[in-house]
Amino acid sequence: MPDLKRRAWLMASASAMLPLAAAGATAATPGVAAAFTSASAPLLAALTPPAVAPAALATDDAYWQRVAAQYDVTDDVAMLDNGYWGSMARPVVAAYQRHVEEVNRGNALYGRLEFPAEYEAARGAVANALGVHQDEVVLTLGATEALQALIGGYNRLERGDTVLCADIDYDNMLTTMHWLRQRRGVNVVRIALPEPATYDAVIDCYAQAIAMYPKLRMMLLTHVNHRNGMVLPVAEIGSMARTRGIDVICDTAHGFGQLDMRIPDLQVDFAGINLHKWIGAPVGIGAIYIRRGRVRAIDPYMGESDGDDIRTRIHTGTINFAAYLSLPLALQLHEQIGVANKQARLHHLRNRWVDAARDIGGVQLLAAADPRLTSAIASFRVHGQTSVADNAALSRRLLREHGVFAVWRDGLASGACVRVTPSIFTSNAQVDRLVTGLEAVART
Repeated sequence: MPDLKRRAWLMASASAMLPLAAAGATAATPGVAAAFTSASAPLLAALTPPAVAPAALATDDAYWQRVAAQYDVTDDVAMLDNGYWGSMARPVVAAYQRHVEEVNRGNALYGRLEFPAEYEAARGAVANALGVHQDEVVLTLGATEALQALIGGYNRLERGDTVLCADIDYDNMLTTMHWLRQRRGVNVVRIALPEPATYDAVIDCYAQAIAMYPKLRMMLLTHVNHRNGMVLPVAEIGSMARTRGIDVICDTAHGFGQLDMRIPDLQVDFAGINLHKWIGAPVGIGAIYIRRGRVRAIDPYMGESDGDDIRTRIHTGTINFAAYLSLPLALQLHEQIGVANKQARLHHLRNRWVDAARDIGGVQLLAAADPRLTSAIASFRVHGQTSVADNAALSRRLLREHGVFAVWRDGLASGACVRVTPSIFTSNAQVDRLVTGLEAVART
């Protein structure tokens, strides 16, 4: 039998239907709120952390086993490449599958009448998690799309100006920065950060670049880089830049959700964010942040109308409705565990293998010792083996002989390496398997 109340609501909505760009909902619609409350309540209660400090919780294996039990991740290998994307917890998978069916059943009727308000609800949930205003955020397909729109659209450059990037920056972002030479007629400077890194040395590296290039107008700063996991002191470097009138575009694809921070802590006007890495939302969701008053520094997207609406700075087209609908539940689960608790656990797992590897001869660690510079990610190579071929072979050997999956990365000035990225469902035993593999590598 048709749902008469639902039909009446749809008929009423039709008369007031607005395009997505004009929708202005700021709170979750009743349907969205009810969906994730009913689905998540038992899980959220079970995963409520004990009332202890994050450092103490980090070693509470019983609690993290309860967390891990909510993830269906292959146990064929020790999965230590969780920087690619973050697996969804079972309730998020279930919600995603349910939303796929609902959207498919509702078709255009749903997409045109109901989804705009629910999209705005998801957008509002993201803004709340980021610690910013909803009109400062627009959702994208990921951090790459977000940052390409910010870098390529940044219009405060004149021919002959300079822009700055670094060897730690993500490959696609480096490509986009170099494209500015064609698009804006600017000079592109790429610096190499020191290894091993110290807090003062990293800041000094950027200070020297700022002093060296008087026409520097924009910098790309990668909050947590995907090569060796170093956490960049973005706020400190950005403060130096502001005194010279230099804008910062921040890549926090690996920062937000992994580190105990929110966007205002970075003190930047522009940021690209991933929500399918450390939040555990479905693959294909990111966000652009532009501080209020700065939208016009970014060109409207390919002929979109100019103005102060951040939504005109990207045009993704028809999106994966179900992925966006699952986002509030993923954020709720993330917040229930607690980002400070997640960071402490990830650092515990990272330090477990890094500390052991420091004593393994022949293994070169690319892992900062200063806690202010550390994240879940760290890397290594065999001393003297810096080529892609060397490190690809090392990655294959760890998988073949020890059942450990870690991925090689390239792009650092010092050469290629193998990256290790645990997740909150990673066990101590899986990390120890990596150490055993490194010991075997060192012996041969």
